[in-house]
Amino acid sequence: MKQIDRILIVEDDPTISLIITEALRGEAGVIVAVASIAERDRKLAEALPTLLITDVVLPDGDGLDSLPPSIAANQIPVIVLSAQNTLDTAVRAADHGSYDYLPKPFDLGELTASVRAALNSQRRGPAAPRDAIDAAAPSSHGLVGRAPPMQAVFRTIARLASNDLAVLILGESGTGKDVVAKAIHGTGLRRNGEFVAINMAAIPRDLIEAELFGHEKGAFTGAVTRKAGRFEQASGGTLFLDEIGDMPIEAQTRLLRVLQSGEFSRVGGQTALKADVRIIAATHRDIDQMVRDGKFREDLYYRLNVVPVRMPSLRERRSDIAALVDHFVAEGRASGLPLRRFSSDAVARLGSHDWPGNVRELANVVQRLSVLARDTEVTIEDIEAVLGPTSAAATNATPNETDCFAEAAFAWASRAMGESEMGTIHDAASNIVDRAIITAALAHCAGNQLAAARALGINRNTLRKRMVALQIIANC
Repeated sequence: MKQIDRILIVEDDPTISLIITEALRGEAGVIVAVASIAERDRKLAEALPTLLITDVVLPDGDGLDSLPPSIAANQIPVIVLSAQNTLDTAVRAADHGSYDYLPKPFDLGELTASVRAALNSQRRGPAAPRDAIDAAAPSSHGLVGRAPPMQAVFRTIARLASNDLAVLILGESGTGKDVVAKAIHGTGLRRNGEFVAINMAAIPRDLIEAELFGHEKGAFTGAVTRKAGRFEQASGGTLFLDEIGDMPIEAQTRLLRVLQSGEFSRVGGQTALKADVRIIAATHRDIDQMVRDGKFREDLYYRLNVVPVRMPSLRERRSDIAALVDHFVAEGRASGLPLRRFSSDAVARLGSHDWPGNVRELANVVQRLSVLARDTEVTIEDIEAVLGPTSAAATNATPNETDCFAEAAFAWASRAMGESEMGTIHDAASNIVDRAIITAALAHCAGNQLAAARALGINRNTLRKRMVALQIIANC
């Protein structure tokens, strides 16, 4: 007899619950929606679902911490929805063995695809339960951001918590690749081991192998004692190879042999030592182009790039600037800098800057102003004393963004004229633009629809209608 799929939805917002329920019609034979933990537990006592979809913050408690043992015991996949779009929430979802984590606002198409994949996995038979993550994992990892590109980073970090796969972090200088590497280590299986970092761009070519693998006494001039290398220092933990794109080709060959065999020996030594480390690498360079140009070994690239993580530039996540400013002010206060408050005009001015140095540059500016600002409130005049006049930044940033948008729209419309049904192009373009703008506004306003409507200059009912039409979900 064919099994009937049952989906249990736990969501206290009736509008979101209804939209999800209607969107999933046809995906399962039975769909039940409840609004609290108590109602959820009553339904679970009646019959276990094939799939559970749950919010985190519910009227009577935490939707994750309250999950009953029957969910894990029967390996029922759980899809977590949350407006608390932090790395900690993503990691908590992974810690509880969730199948997927979707930060609000999310796309109904993405939810539907996740539901189908989860149900298909159940039909094939549930996978063996993963090892539980230590509940004492660090609660803060220095990563801040609600913008969709950062949420994608958070989800990837959470999914890396239960394995030792190699990771390659890509992104411009100053985007926080080192912070992500530490977060992957701090939330992973090796969190109790050492996190050892080495910057390939800062090590002389002839010393890289000795730095990585150590050396025996007398191995070369100046080697007066035996010295452990970074692989030994990181044993049982994580080795972070920063700026891997600057590694000389001959050292790449040696590193590849170690990754293939799992063993290495010190320079000048014969004893084989076990390479018991997780490898995380990072680069600001175009590593794909380097492979094509023969400047980076293709086989090493595939060893390192098992799970890629792309760090967005600050220009791609301007909506996070206010939260980052608060974060850096708090960090400065903890280290003894004066407490400052940035006026709304000052934050807006920061948002218009192009930030070639990304988050690192923003941190530098906030720290400098914490010392140099004339009053407890940092004003737009203080900002411009550091960054220069508004007009210069606007000339450099805003027109370029507008031009890029216009060029992209023109290119899309030109293709659509030949590919799409005539008479539908304007509606399709409007939907694409509205989806992007509404999603950005909701992310900026932490999912608050009233605030997002005000930011967009429309009323809340109009926003809700467009969200329903475009299948965009957010918290209220």
